[in-house]
Amino acid sequence: MSLSCPCNASTPYASCCQPLHEGQAVAGSAEALMRSRYSAYALGLRDYLLVSWHPDTRPDTLDLDDTPGLRWLGLDVKRHEDGGDGSAVVEFVARHRIGGGKANRLHEVSRFARVDGRWLYVDGEFK
Repeated sequence: MSLSCPCNASTPYASCCQPLHEGQAVAGSAEALMRSRYSAYALGLRDYLLVSWHPDTRPDTLDLDDTPGLRWLGLDVKRHEDGGDGSAVVEFVARHRIGGGKANRLHEVSRFARVDGRWLYVDGEFK
């Protein structure tokens, strides 16, 4: 049985975000990159998160939340707007839970830029 992808439970990880995480593929859209970044957070892939971040806004280090019992529950993409000029916006809601607590929502509007043929995360604003 194949592992399902954190960004879309109905899709196998091996045919969704895994090729991006392993550097075997390049995200074809800002939405695909955002989905792969959500999956990277869910899987604890710090290096992928840093390499997919625009160098102008990328932090020097990234501490992932290692709260015991933290579990990412799902992703809902609300909109994806390609600016046609190498920029894009993706609005999404990511849900997570800590232990047996209630689910929390992280609602963000993220900006992306295409640099040398690759989409990169620039920054985001929480709603």
